[in-house]
Amino acid sequence: MNLFFEESGEFKTGGILNQVGEAFQVELPGGKRTKVRAKDVLFQFSSHEPAELISEASQVSEEIDLDFLWEVAGENEFGYQDLGKEYFGHDPKPEEAAGLLFRLHSAPIYFYKKGKGRYKAAPEKSLQAALAGLEKKRQQAIIQQQYVDELVQGRLPDAIRTNTVALLCKPDKNSIEYKALLAACDELHISPERLLLDLGGISNPKELHLARFLFENFPKGTRFPKIDIPDTALELPEAEVNAFSIDDITTTEIDDAFSVTTLADGNIRIGIHIAAPALGMKPDDSLDEIAKKRLSTVYMPGDKITMLPDELVNQFTLSAGEKRPAMSLYATLNPQDWSVLETETRAEMIRVAENLRHNDLDSLITAESLEKREGEYPHKDDIAVLWHCSQVFEKKRMEKREGFGLRPEQNNRVDFNFYVDENDIVTIERRKRTAPLDKIVAELMIFANSTWGKLLHEHGIPGIYRSQGGGTGSWLNRMQVKMVTHAAPHQGLGVDQYAWCTSPLRRYTDLVNQWQILACVNYGITAPLSAPFKPKDANLFAIVSAFDSVYSAYGEFQSKMERYWCLRWLSQNNVRQVEAVVIRDEMLRLVDIPLTIAMPGMRPLARGTQVRVDLIRWDEIDLSVEARLLDVTENVDETASDENEEELTE
Repeated sequence: MNLFFEESGEFKTGGILNQVGEAFQVELPGGKRTKVRAKDVLFQFSSHEPAELISEASQVSEEIDLDFLWEVAGENEFGYQDLGKEYFGHDPKPEEAAGLLFRLHSAPIYFYKKGKGRYKAAPEKSLQAALAGLEKKRQQAIIQQQYVDELVQGRLPDAIRTNTVALLCKPDKNSIEYKALLAACDELHISPERLLLDLGGISNPKELHLARFLFENFPKGTRFPKIDIPDTALELPEAEVNAFSIDDITTTEIDDAFSVTTLADGNIRIGIHIAAPALGMKPDDSLDEIAKKRLSTVYMPGDKITMLPDELVNQFTLSAGEKRPAMSLYATLNPQDWSVLETETRAEMIRVAENLRHNDLDSLITAESLEKREGEYPHKDDIAVLWHCSQVFEKKRMEKREGFGLRPEQNNRVDFNFYVDENDIVTIERRKRTAPLDKIVAELMIFANSTWGKLLHEHGIPGIYRSQGGGTGSWLNRMQVKMVTHAAPHQGLGVDQYAWCTSPLRRYTDLVNQWQILACVNYGITAPLSAPFKPKDANLFAIVSAFDSVYSAYGEFQSKMERYWCLRWLSQNNVRQVEAVVIRDEMLRLVDIPLTIAMPGMRPLARGTQVRVDLIRWDEIDLSVEARLLDVTENVDETASDENEEELTE
C-alpha cells in the first residue's frame, strides 16, 4: 500500500514499510525513508507505483481548466474529493485526486487553502483583481525583458535614460528599470556605471561624480530663488586707506583686502578688511535662509557652487574700484620689533584700489626679491611691510606652538592649484606654501581670526571656533580639529583661540561670527544683550552641527574631484613613469600632482623617501590606480608630511 501525503507544503508519495500508532514509516521513490504522521496523509492507493502516480497526476493537473474548476467549486468551502466528484462526474481515481490537489495548490489566487485537502473559491472581485495584478506583472516582465534586450544590444531605453542618476544613486529596487539594468549588467559582466556611461546615459565620469554629489546634497538643484538685492550704500564712514586684495586668478568671492598706513608717530597701522554681507543680511531673513541651506561654497577644480547668489556676492565682494561695506581690523605696530600695540575693529565702507593675482605676481615676488627690494609691481612697499609683519606673526605662533609641546611646523609643504579650461584640459601647478604672498594672506587671516575670536570672548558672547589639542586618547584624537562655541586653543596654529571670521561670502560660520562681532562693535559691553546668538543658544549649536556635517561632505567631494582631475592629467599627458614620495606605510604621493597611490605589500620605507613608480592602469570611474614600484631613491623629501594640522590658507 502507498500513501499520498503533504510534507512542508509539498505533495509526495511513498510506499508504506510499517505503521506504529498514528505514524507511518514510508520509503520515497528515491529510496529515502521518512516518517509521516497520519494527519498529513490525504489518501492511500495501490493502483500505481508512487513515482508513476506523481507523473500521471501532473498530466491530469495540466489538463484541468482553472476557470471552469472555479465555477464548479461554488462559494462554499469544500473538500477536494467532493469537488473531484463534481468536476470529473465520478469519484476521482488516485491520479485524478492527486492531479486535482496539484491544481488547487498551484492556484492560490483562485482557491484559498482552508485545511488538509480543503479549499474555498476566491470571491469574484478578489479573483479579478488578482488576475489583473498578474497581467500587469506579465506585461511588466515583457517590458523589462525588452529593456534588457535593448541594453545588451547597445541601446539605452528612454525610461532608463531619463532616470539615470536615480538608478545609480538611490534606485527603486522594485522598478522594472532597475531590474532590467541589473539583469543586463549581469549578462554583460559590467557595472551599472560603466554600462550607462558606454550607452550615453551619462556623458563622462566627471558628470557621474558630479551627478552623485548633487543628487545627495542638492536634490532640488543648485539654482537660487529670486532675491531682493539689499542696498549696500550704507551710512558708514569711508576708510581712508589704499587697499588691495591678493587672490588666485579664479577667485570671484573676494573676501579680504589689506592696507598699510604710516602714522604720524612713526608707527605702522595694518588694515585687514573683510567683506561684510552681515551688514546687508539679518539672521532668519530670506537671504539668511538661502545661506543657511548651503552653509558653504562647494569647490571643485574648474567650477564651484556658491553659498550665495552671484548677484548678492557681487554686491559685497571687494572688487577693485567699487565702494563696499567691510568689517576692518586695524593693528597698530611698532616697526622696531613689529609688536602689536593695539587693535581696533570698525564697520566702514572701503574702496579697494586693486585686485592683485598670485598668477601674475608669484614669479616676481619671492623671499629673495623682497629682501633685495627688486622688481616693480603694484603696492610694492606695502607688500614689503606685510611680509616682515607676517614673518614676525609666524615666529610668535611657532613659539606658542612649541609651548604647546608640538614640533615646529614644516615650512616647505607644497600646495597645488588646478585650472580646467572650457575643453576640460586640466593644468596642475605646484606652489610652495611658503611663497611670500601666500604667507602674507595666511598669517594675516590667522591674526584676524584669532583677534576677533578674542574680541568675542572678552565681550562674553559665543562664536564659532576651531579648536585643536587638549583632547584625550591617542595623539590623533588629541589633535583632532573640532568646532566649538567658546574660545579654546588651536595648538596646531599656535594661537589661544581661532574663530572663522574672514570668509563670510563663502562660509556660513564666518557670516554668523560677523554678526556677533558687529554686535561687539555696535553695543560694546551690552553686546551679550543684543547679539543675535546668546550663550548656550540651541540655534548656534544646531548651526555648528549642520556646518560640520556639510563641510565634511563638501570637502570629500572636492578631494574626489581633485583625484579625478589628477587621473585626467595622467591621461592627457600620457604619463606612465613618475616620481613619488612615501607619505606613510604603503602610501605614496606623486611629486608633480597631489595624487596618492596605495601600494599594498610594498616593503617598509621611511616617510619622505623618493621612489620611481610605473603606472599600469587607472580608472576614472572608481578613481583607482594600479602601479608597481620601479626604483627607490634614498633622499628624503620633508614635504611628505601628513601631520594632522589646520590648513593655513583660506
